Amino acid sequence: MLSRLLPARGPARTLTGITLVHTMGQGLWMALNAIYATTVLHLSPGQFGIGVGVAAGVALAVSTPTGHLADRIGPRAVQIWSFIALGPLTAALLAVQGFGMYVLVVCVQAVAYSASRSARMAMVAGLIPPEDRVSVRAYLRATSNISVSVGAALAGMLLAFDSVWAYKLAVVFNASTYLVTGLLTLLLPAVAPQPARPGPALVVLRDRPYLTFVVLDGLLSMHNLLLDVVLPLWILHRTGAPRWMIAVILLTNTVAVVLLQVRAARGTDEPAAAAKASRAGSWCLAVACVVFALTGGASAGLACVLLLVGALAHVLGEIRQSAGSWGMSFGLAPEHAQGQYQGTYAMGSDMGKMIAPALLTWLAIEHGTAGWMVMAVGFALVGAAMPFVVNWARRSGKPAPDPVAV
Repeated sequence: MLSRLLPARGPARTLTGITLVHTMGQGLWMALNAIYATTVLHLSPGQFGIGVGVAAGVALAVSTPTGHLADRIGPRAVQIWSFIALGPLTAALLAVQGFGMYVLVVCVQAVAYSASRSARMAMVAGLIPPEDRVSVRAYLRATSNISVSVGAALAGMLLAFDSVWAYKLAVVFNASTYLVTGLLTLLLPAVAPQPARPGPALVVLRDRPYLTFVVLDGLLSMHNLLLDVVLPLWILHRTGAPRWMIAVILLTNTVAVVLLQVRAARGTDEPAAAAKASRAGSWCLAVACVVFALTGGASAGLACVLLLVGALAHVLGEIRQSAGSWGMSFGLAPEHAQGQYQGTYAMGSDMGKMIAPALLTWLAIEHGTAGWMVMAVGFALVGAAMPFVVNWARRSGKPAPDPVAV
């Protein structure tokens, strides 16, 4: 299956292979991060939560500046050195003693990770023609879903041992994937750095249509937490469905993304079409929320059927909204500042991840059907605003001629 997902040749295939290695380590560590912190480092759950929250805030704050750095010195150099730095920074968790040292390590990791993320998307913009960028981004996501699942399966094997050495082995494995990813980046062609331009360095912070898009896209991206956080709690506490339905829904989502994401991304390279795709995806998400609401109090059999129907509507919305999001993020950004624009774009999903767990859980678990309906209306309204944002960007007029290009 992996060979079918990889593009035929060229930088796109190398980018996909790099993603395969990188996200496998991520999948492993996502499953073991909290366990390592509380079991090996003996942090309390509260301390772990604070550390993760502070690190997320640091990543959010440096996302745009690190993207600008990728523009100025070249995204390949930033990606190589950020991943190589993440190797020893991850291994440093083996020597952490105490809460303060843990927070320091994860915050420095967050800076390097933010730089690598901005650089990766700038590499896509720099190496791939505009008409193919969304398709390549879709290939990357499909591949990452497979490799994250493989990493999670490896984590399950280590959890079966439930020993300190197994968890430390996971740290070493994750650190090695970063190093390998950095070295594999050497296989990519270099993207020319952008010289300094007159005026403010961080031009994206003055681009109000783009910043509005980032905020709206961040609100839409909260749907990613529905299946991981909200729906498991809903199934356990508010429906009669068996617990194994949680695994069925997650597996359905993973398989559907792998099989359909590339197809769903077709025709979304231009911002206007991308905005319509994002709007259509948001409406599918709204339908999914309505269907999930109907499972409350339903019989076990009916709840299972409705949950599966809702999961299918959700994944259709997810892949279409993602494709539209990528199309707008690339299409609304000037070519000479793709790094800082992609770094700013990533801030939207970061903010969504910070808000979604508490907000969506409160709506669903505390307010039941009414909460799901609020989510449905919210997703539909935010998605409906996307075409207006693109029209606003067009009415703002074309940017002034690039003096360097001239």
